[in-house]
Amino acid sequence: MQAGSDIEHPGTTFSGDLLDELIDALRENGTPRVRHVSFTEAVFAEDSFFPVSFSGDVSFLRARFLGEVTFTESVSEGRTSFSLAAFAKGVWFDSVQFLQAVTFDYAKFAGVARFEMSTFFEWVTFEEVAFQGDVSFDAAVFKALSVFGSVAASGVADFSRCTFAGEATFQDASFNVVRYEACIFVADVDFRDVYISDYGEFSGALFQATHSLGPIMCPGSLGLGGVTFTMPVIIEASAAHISCKRTRWEAVATLRLRHAQVDLSNAVLVQPLSISAAPAPFGSGPQWDEVNTPWRNNGVSIENLLGVDCAMLTLADVDLTPCRFAGALHLDQLRLEGRWSFGLPPRNRVSGFPIRWTQRQVIAEESLWRARWSSPGRLRIGWRGTHEPAHNVPGLATLTIIYRQLRKAREDAKDEPGAADFYYGEMEMRRHSFGWRKTERWLLQAYWLLSGYSLRASRALAWLTLSMFTTILLMMGFGLPQDSPKQQATGTVPVGGGKVIFEIDQDDPKNPTGDRFTTKRFEKALNVTLNSVVFRSSGQDLTTAGSYIEMASRFSEPVLLGLAVLAIRGRVKR
Repeated sequence: MQAGSDIEHPGTTFSGDLLDELIDALRENGTPRVRHVSFTEAVFAEDSFFPVSFSGDVSFLRARFLGEVTFTESVSEGRTSFSLAAFAKGVWFDSVQFLQAVTFDYAKFAGVARFEMSTFFEWVTFEEVAFQGDVSFDAAVFKALSVFGSVAASGVADFSRCTFAGEATFQDASFNVVRYEACIFVADVDFRDVYISDYGEFSGALFQATHSLGPIMCPGSLGLGGVTFTMPVIIEASAAHISCKRTRWEAVATLRLRHAQVDLSNAVLVQPLSISAAPAPFGSGPQWDEVNTPWRNNGVSIENLLGVDCAMLTLADVDLTPCRFAGALHLDQLRLEGRWSFGLPPRNRVSGFPIRWTQRQVIAEESLWRARWSSPGRLRIGWRGTHEPAHNVPGLATLTIIYRQLRKAREDAKDEPGAADFYYGEMEMRRHSFGWRKTERWLLQAYWLLSGYSLRASRALAWLTLSMFTTILLMMGFGLPQDSPKQQATGTVPVGGGKVIFEIDQDDPKNPTGDRFTTKRFEKALNVTLNSVVFRSSGQDLTTAGSYIEMASRFSEPVLLGLAVLAIRGRVKR
């Protein structure tokens, strides 16, 4: 036997001395070198030390290690298998390089397991491994042999269905793809400064004693769907997308995020949950370089609140433009803090119409409805969601309720200006829910047209100005008489003197003729109109037509003035 030989010892029982003799026989220039190795069902009765360079495939299938095992600084160039291996005491894989795939499926680690600063160039699997002691993957690197961060089968670290009974640390570890699906973390977990270049999956995992998760840097997707947190936890992550579908928080939780689009659909909040945008990167090292990373979002946005109990939810400094609210519970108790925003209507003018959309806060569902169902079709231009399937677009009744609950949430927070846009959206959905044959549609249509539901002061003032101008023109043309009627006194003087009785009469106003639009008549018409605005009579002599014009003006113009005042009050009220 010499260096570089193949070794096959299935079922062999190795004492410490026998293993040392085997390794010494494989040395070349002081370094043991082996090609293909098979220790299938072998038993290592004492402490074992493997400072060996494996140039071929290595198999420890069903091997049993009864003492402590050390593979420190060894190199495996072929495929390595520790499937079904049993480590009765501590095992060290510090600084080991696995150049090809390695498997630890169904292995059992009864003592400490350390993989610190180890490098896995292809995929590694730990499926259903039982870590009964503490385990450490600090500064371990899981990366593809070709391009770091590539989407491929290589570079995958699979810990699916593992059980971590002791403390597990992955501080400063780097992954391409990592899976912790259905894992059980009984003790605390240290995921500080973990980098995941593609995506990390924790779906179905159970964290029984974890107090913090992260900071994690993940330019791809981070899956927390179906995860259960039983203790108060703080999660910090910079990720392009975070899925929290059916995630269960049984204690108070805080999510501090950057750049993430979060899907909370059907998440279970037993205790309050807070989601906020972190103002600065979590770390300063090269892996935290956010400048050269093509983030999809500059800030944190919420994607879906379907089935979420919003009474337990607080959102701070988040973007709610893409958020779907349909199906959310207790939406009227949602707490919004810091700088939050919704979508906006299109800024371009409506095709074929000399108007543009009123700028206000719009929920995503209304954008979808207007893009698909609003009529006429040319009004749909510019709204997002043109190609959305019909079954994903809520009806007007649902949209009305969503806006009403959001309005109440802002009113309860003493934010009247913030509630104004949601009231506008609520009224818009009500207006569109009635057909043109309904009286309610005409009432709401007039309310919208004249003042934007008492929320658009500029619109009410514009109508007031137009009404006053029209009143002035009508007064000058038809309302003011040709001349002011003169009073005449008529009576009889008794011959013998005595009491004199005079009877004062006034001629009926005469309709104007000739030049009606003079400066003098304008001043009189303006006086009548201004008095009408404040619901006063001008005292001017008017024609019959002018009397009716004044009555109409005294009814309509104070109403428009009142609508403008209400709109201004709604914007400044606190």
